[in-house]
Amino acid sequence: MQLFDLSGKVALVTGSSKGIGEAIVRRLAEHGAKVVVSSRKADACEKVAADINGKYSAGNETAAAIPCNINDKAQLRALVDATHETFGKIDVLVCNAALNPYFGPGMEIPDEAFDKIMGANVRSSHWLCQMVLPEMVARKDGVVIIVSSIAGLKGTPLIGAYGISKAADFQLARNLAVEYGPHNIRVNCIAPGLVKTDFARALWETPEAEKRSAFGNPLQRLGEPDDIAGAAVFLASRAGAWMTGQSIVIDGGTTIT
Repeated sequence: MQLFDLSGKVALVTGSSKGIGEAIVRRLAEHGAKVVVSSRKADACEKVAADINGKYSAGNETAAAIPCNINDKAQLRALVDATHETFGKIDVLVCNAALNPYFGPGMEIPDEAFDKIMGANVRSSHWLCQMVLPEMVARKDGVVIIVSSIAGLKGTPLIGAYGISKAADFQLARNLAVEYGPHNIRVNCIAPGLVKTDFARALWETPEAEKRSAFGNPLQRLGEPDDIAGAAVFLASRAGAWMTGQSIVIDGGTTIT
């Protein structure tokens, strides 16, 4: 078996109609996986899935578009069920979707915003794992990848609740890695730095803002979504078979300076 070959695998990726999630779902498909493209907007999912099918399908569908709001447990259940109906199983679960509706001092965040952040960024991943892990246990094989952030490694005066949720992602991965390792299930996090996505647009959309955001970064640039996708391929494939409970930081060196 080639180290990065994902032939025969089925990957479900949340938040995969744009940004980091889209890059991940495209690269998983490129390496042979069948993939589920999922986000809130059906048309955006369908566009990405159609493009993937146009590039990689040879008679059989490679990508399926299944929209879902991760804050809704019933929709998550429907997402998992629809994936089973379409592809029969889930070998790789990538919990990528997240949100951050509040930017400001932590002591001033409304309760509703705090709860929404923790629900979408932590509880939804917990729910999805509850739904998907049993079939992985039955097969004695499976991979869970949680996309966290370096915001979970550093203190911040402006995105505190988001940072708390991303720190919780690391612990969720560690807990699940310990609990499910005996079943040959690996659980890891990817922790990106600032990547040029719509999610972080306010921090890079002007040349001045981008230069300011990249200041002190040893590589002297911000990340692109594809800079993150390769780690997901590594973790999902045979190449990452002895890694679990870990967090891969991909940030251009931001956290070392």
